[in-house]
Amino acid sequence: MKISVIGGGAWGTTLAQLLVDNGHDVLIYEINPEHIDAINNQGRHPFFNNTLDPKIKATNDINKVTDFANYFVLSVPTKAMRIVLKNINKVLKTKSVFINVSKGIEPETSKRVSEIVSEEIDSDKLLGFVALTGPSHAEEVIERKVTLLVAASADADLAVNVQQIFANPKYMRIYTSNDLIGAEVGGAVKNAIAVISGICTGLGLGENARAALISRGILEIIRVVEHMGDRRDTAFGLTGIGDLIVTASSENSRNFQAGKKIGQGVPLNQVFDMEKQTIEGVRTIDAVHQLSVKHDIDLPMINTAYEVLFEGLSIDDALEKLLNRTLKVEEII
Repeated sequence: MKISVIGGGAWGTTLAQLLVDNGHDVLIYEINPEHIDAINNQGRHPFFNNTLDPKIKATNDINKVTDFANYFVLSVPTKAMRIVLKNINKVLKTKSVFINVSKGIEPETSKRVSEIVSEEIDSDKLLGFVALTGPSHAEEVIERKVTLLVAASADADLAVNVQQIFANPKYMRIYTSNDLIGAEVGGAVKNAIAVISGICTGLGLGENARAALISRGILEIIRVVEHMGDRRDTAFGLTGIGDLIVTASSENSRNFQAGKKIGQGVPLNQVFDMEKQTIEGVRTIDAVHQLSVKHDIDLPMINTAYEVLFEGLSIDDALEKLLNRTLKVEEII
């Protein structure tokens, strides 16, 4: 089948390669001319040394992309999601499926990508929505290393459809889930925890601290999931703890790397300048902090990280603040 990939960054291009491996026809929509040139004329992506299948092509023409297919893989940063969807909606002619692979929450509204899609795509043009998410570094998937993801949707049949489209018998296994909220929240909030984990590593706090942070981070994910009205058990699967482990403990994670630089004393604006790809975790810290304040959700690590990143709290004072919270019983369930 034909599938349009919206966003020719590392992950979008990697998934295009997976889809071509699975026998599908793919067209990438991208606005960066360097990326378009590398894909079309050099058979590679600027972020990788891997050779791409010559069938993969990119364009900056939104009309060509919307005419090409009625299945769209959304692989753009959440800060660009609304404007991209608005542009698609203007020219979209057929009822379409949107498969989101970006992980974030909109700071201004605290909304998930599924909610943004439902707001920006006219109902008569929206056939369905699936979140494809889980522990996945593009650097490994582009090399066809074994990866497991989850296709989450309120529409069980559509989740199975996406599962079959993306599953590859050699390196990609896809599960399905009907917990769309849990999958979206887990994928977003884990980026925030990954930034905090990187800060701890940059400070040289050690493996003990990182293990504790990941464990307590799962609880903060659960609290956000429960507030948004869905199942906490999803946080213990691939889209929660699985995604958190790979993102909060890997040098391949740009959220972890960003936090590590901050922990080493690099100012936030310089961290952004040093990274070519979007650091979703910083935006998510902002978004989830706003949610916590508005609805009185207990998120001590994320809220303290917000004070460090946006209010000038020193990292030493932040660490002392967390360690000197009221002592209590550990409660998991």
